[in-house]
Formats: sequence, C-alpha cells, structure tokens
Amino acid sequence: MNLHVRPADPALPRHDWTLEEVEALFELPFTELVFRAAEVHRRWFDPTELQLSQLLSVKTGGCPEDCGYCAQSAKFDTGVGATKLMEAEAVVAKAAEAKAGGAQRFCMGAAWRDVKDRDLPRLTAMISGVKALGLETCATLGMMTPEQAKALKAAGLDFYNHNLDTGPEYYDKVVTTRTYQDRLDTLAAVREAGISTCCGGIVGMGETRRDRAGLLHALATLPAHPDSLPINDLMPIKGTPLGGSAPVDGLEFVRMIAVARLVCPKSVVRIAAGREHMSKELQALCFLAGANSIFIGGRLLTTPNPDKTADEALLAELGMKPMGANPPPKGEGDREAVEGIHAR
Repeated sequence: MNLHVRPADPALPRHDWTLEEVEALFELPFTELVFRAAEVHRRWFDPTELQLSQLLSVKTGGCPEDCGYCAQSAKFDTGVGATKLMEAEAVVAKAAEAKAGGAQRFCMGAAWRDVKDRDLPRLTAMISGVKALGLETCATLGMMTPEQAKALKAAGLDFYNHNLDTGPEYYDKVVTTRTYQDRLDTLAAVREAGISTCCGGIVGMGETRRDRAGLLHALATLPAHPDSLPINDLMPIKGTPLGGSAPVDGLEFVRMIAVARLVCPKSVVRIAAGREHMSKELQALCFLAGANSIFIGGRLLTTPNPDKTADEALLAELGMKPMGANPPPKGEGDREAVEGIHAR
C-alpha cells in the first residue's frame, strides 16, 4: 500500500496527523528519515545548540501507582525507600549547584499519584526560590487539578512534565492505576494555567513500533504540541515488572527521535533517561536526527546519568554549546521534509 503523507502548512506545524502517516515515517529508509528530520530541525533551531536540564527528586519512593518501569512504586521491591518532601531551602541550594554546573532548567520530581493541597505551600516556595536564581523551573508531581496548576504558575513554574509513557493501545500493559485520559486531563489543566508542557514517553518496554508511532501520534495531535518532548530509553530496574526488558536497538531509538522531530517540529526534543548506556556515536546520531536537549548531572531521579566531565567532553568533540536565551529562529515549517513520503 502506498500512503502519501500530506505536506504541512508552511507557517504552522500540523495537528492532524493520522496514525498511518506517522507509521509511514518510521518505515522510511534510515538515512532518508534522518536527513528529513535534520532539515526540519534546522528550520526551527540552531543545530549546534542543546538545552541543558538537571533533575532532582524532591520526594522519593512510596508512590501508590503501579507504573511497570518505576523504581519508586510502593508495589515493587526495588530497594528504593520512601522519603518525605524536601524543604524548600534544600531544594534551592541544589538548584544553585545545578546552575553553577551549567544547567539552564531545574526540574523537581516527586513520587506521588497526585498533588495534595497541603503540599502546595512548600512546592510554591521551591518553585519561586529556584526561579529567583534565574533558572527555568520545571516540576513533575503527578496528576493535579486546574486550581493547583494555577497556584504553581503563580509561583513561577515554567514547565510541567507529565508523560504519556507509550501509545494508547499499549498503555494498560504498563500502568493500570491511572488511565490515559487522566494524563490528558492533567495536560489540559497545565495548558489552561499557561504553563508550558513537557510530555513524551519511554521506549524499550516491550512495545511494538506501532505503539511508538501511537505515542508520537498522540503527542502530535494534542491541542498544542509539547514545548519539551522527552524520549526515555528504558533503564530496567530490578524488582519492577519491566526489569528484564530487552534493550531497544540504537538505530530504532534514533528513528524515534527523528519521527518526533518531524511531527512536532517546534518541540525541544530531549534524550532523557538512558544516555548512561549510549555510545557517543549513538548520541551524535540522535542530535543529527533532531534531539536538542539532554539532562546533565550525574543522576536522574533514581538512575545514573553521564557525569559533567563526560558531557563536557562530548559537547566539545561535537562542537555543540548550550542553547542561547533567544528564541530559536523560525523558518518555513516542514513542508519539504514530509511531502511525498510513501509507505514501502
């Protein structure tokens, strides 16, 4: 079957992708796919720049959810103990260290199902304190109501991370304690409050390529594309249901990055978890295919991340630099990169 992928409006990214069109992108010859993604990347961003974020777990473990990939679930024996929510002063001190290490955005994560009103005063103090340092602020705190989102926005929250994890057809194989719609409702509350969204997913959980296409289709057809789009390569955690998962082939991971760039051309696409086991060559291919953000610092929430020395050496070898403060230059959209694509 030949499937034509309609070109995008030259002035505006598309929000009407079909799942079949996204699947067709995955089926392109590898070098053709990467070339088209690189073309789109250069229309919207400086390809030599990377946005640098750092992540801190401000409340670890004890989460009642059953996300099959997560070390922090109380339902699995992973050796990760539960802690209380950190004091705001301690979080701000960690943020200051992150800024001194080159971070541009500081992300605060709490192992909760949802935000509790009783925790809002401490959360807003964290956010306003980090914002006062001159850093972009990001939080990932589980589900929340529109009123809570507005309170975090008023405190200075720039981004809210809430991943869809995987495609809708595979989702219940990974998580059963909340629905896909629950996640979409939280994203709607975040957008309504005027907070930028950070939303992506994970590969390597036993899903098919169609499921990966389903995730990117869900993201590309949101009312607004994610401002940040993290793609995580599963870090299997012993004791979790997905602890024995086989790794995804490196070139397949690059395909995921490239298709994300094509369907969400203005999003900042992040290589999130999993860089610890990626070669420098694989990371370079991801940057070529449209990734333009990474987490820095030696640790994510509970898993390792390349240290500062390794990242500095990688960026120097590739001739890359931190993303500038000015907005990325806008181009003509992604018409040429997606027109004339046929399933093979």
